[in-house]
Amino acid sequence: MADWQVLGLTFGLAMMAVMLALPPAIWLAWLLARKNWWGKTLVETIAMMPLVMPPVATGLILLKLFGRRGPLGMWLYESFGVEIIFTWKAVVIALAVMVFPLLVRSLRTAFEDVPESLEAAGKTLGGNHWRVFWKLSLPLARRGLIAAILLSFARALGEFGATIMIAGFIPGLTETLSLSIYRSVQTGNDSRAMFLVGVSAIIAFVAIWVSAALTPKRVK
Repeated sequence: MADWQVLGLTFGLAMMAVMLALPPAIWLAWLLARKNWWGKTLVETIAMMPLVMPPVATGLILLKLFGRRGPLGMWLYESFGVEIIFTWKAVVIALAVMVFPLLVRSLRTAFEDVPESLEAAGKTLGGNHWRVFWKLSLPLARRGLIAAILLSFARALGEFGATIMIAGFIPGLTETLSLSIYRSVQTGNDSRAMFLVGVSAIIAFVAIWVSAALTPKRVK
């Protein structure tokens, strides 16, 4: 598989994964930033676990869930005829799970930087919670939102452990950038591996640079 095809496939799947994880991440981040509720610490802990667990462990859990005999995999196959394991859909799910906690942490910080007094003022002017969120809270947190998306996208591009567990290595279908680097090293194609490493490094540098520039600076 050509290098640029690998990059194109990885970019597409990573973007799909970020878009899949973004809505629930926004919702959870706002709840964590603005609400106090029973079980909040437990939910936050569970959401953050993919950040600290070995990626292959997360991949194994996904494999058990989405395999043909797993609860979700069996339901999807029997109800809709959808196969997940060792397809591009498995890659998207693995990437989405791995970037979800990063999105939540970054977005929570962004929402916490929005003054609650402005949200309260919006409610006194007749706005309900939903309207205030869409018209005030989310626009004011947009810099943090963009920064979170960039960091999560860069993280998705480099995911390896969970992806290889649930999607395997299928050229043209599940061969992402990190898997291609691994296979190139295994087959002795060091020049190709280093080229892909260089591309990864450039993407990571740009993502971190832009994200840092967009992240609101806290006043001490």
